[in-house]
Amino acid sequence: MKSVKELNNLREFYKSGATKSFEFRKQQLIKLKHVVTKYEKEIFKALYTDLRKSPEECWVTENGMLLTEINNALSNLHKWMSPQRVKTNLLNFPSSSYIVNEPLGVVLIISPWNYPLQLLLKPLVGAIAAGNCIVLKSSEFAVATTILLSKMIEETFDKKYILFTEGDGAEVVSSMMNQYIFDHVFFTGSTSVGKSVYQLAANNLVPVTLELGGKSPCIIESDADLSVAAKRIVSTKFSNAGQMCVAPDYVLIHVSIKQKFIDILISTIVQFFSSNAEMAEHYGRIINEKQFDRIVKYLNNGTIVFGGNVNRKELFIGPTLMDNVDLESDIMQEEIFGPILPLIGFDKMEDAINIIEKNKNPLATYIFTSSNKKEKKWIENIAFGGGCINNATWHLTNHHLPFGGRGYSGIGQYQGKYTFDTFSHKKSILKTPTWFDPSIKYPPYKGKLNYFKKFIR
Repeated sequence: MKSVKELNNLREFYKSGATKSFEFRKQQLIKLKHVVTKYEKEIFKALYTDLRKSPEECWVTENGMLLTEINNALSNLHKWMSPQRVKTNLLNFPSSSYIVNEPLGVVLIISPWNYPLQLLLKPLVGAIAAGNCIVLKSSEFAVATTILLSKMIEETFDKKYILFTEGDGAEVVSSMMNQYIFDHVFFTGSTSVGKSVYQLAANNLVPVTLELGGKSPCIIESDADLSVAAKRIVSTKFSNAGQMCVAPDYVLIHVSIKQKFIDILISTIVQFFSSNAEMAEHYGRIINEKQFDRIVKYLNNGTIVFGGNVNRKELFIGPTLMDNVDLESDIMQEEIFGPILPLIGFDKMEDAINIIEKNKNPLATYIFTSSNKKEKKWIENIAFGGGCINNATWHLTNHHLPFGGRGYSGIGQYQGKYTFDTFSHKKSILKTPTWFDPSIKYPPYKGKLNYFKKFIR
């Protein structure tokens, strides 16, 4: 845990104005890119140690995604920083109007353990680009990655500019937020912990971004391409052993094709991970015993139609499909965050929507259909953060799209320019010349009502 003195040093450095120039921000982004590239092999090793991620999975979901974010920021930084001209209404003629993007100040970024590199450093990219000083809190559960991240950050950035902290998350965050008023808090993690962070921030009216989770449904319509749907669901649901906030949490399958789709899912899992995923080099592990024990309990909530094999010593839970799941059971009330996929049949759209509404405002929703009409109807009738049509989770890899939830699945958005906007204040400016100064604008106003009605409407 960092001292108040160290936190105050960040404030003093920010107040010096050092972080605000284009050149300074650009150089910090270049330094971040350099250190991520320099430690590529060490990152692969750390992520394998913590979650048994392969180098390929690391590149797609961690390193590569982060470097794309940095490259996008470097390419667009000058444009993002530039004042934005906007229209001026007739009432204020001949004034001009523009918006200035102003840094917030000293911000706190708190990351989880499931994607410990990119979920800490992607928000950092936007915070740097926006001109802030930053405190980084990495997850204590991804031990190897946190140790490496600490080394990378501390060798690259001055502690007066970016301060890395670790330790027990609840204790460290609570202590810092009770002793120091941040200008923004960016939290990624569970809804329960997010509530606590929100409450701490509320004490000092500190704005927050909460990137939480929830039960993201996957809908398989009767006209879906089942082979493609199976490949895209299996590859994303069981990536990182299901420990992904936007992984399909359960599948709603039209009853007319349910058994056929289950058969295809099973064959796809075997094709991707073999009949014994424990031996597959590219299949991950659960982060710790606490999470392992929590996930294993769900296996009692329905009928296992595939998988269900576990090894506590190795923190292994195989890809698992479950049928006959009680909608009131724990597995349908809580975010699974593991490699178990409940399969539920539906006949009418209204039935599926009623199931989704039991855990409303999911972080993501995935719809597989060949019908534009059905696609439109599903999108219009389900409130969710973001999602895909005929795909799953890949919307979060497009930095042109904002990423974030709503309600219990989150507050605020980020990715690309949206992260820059999150860590900026948009200062509105109206500039009025002095050469035109009509008396109608000033008291006394008696007799001017008709003029006001013409100009203010």
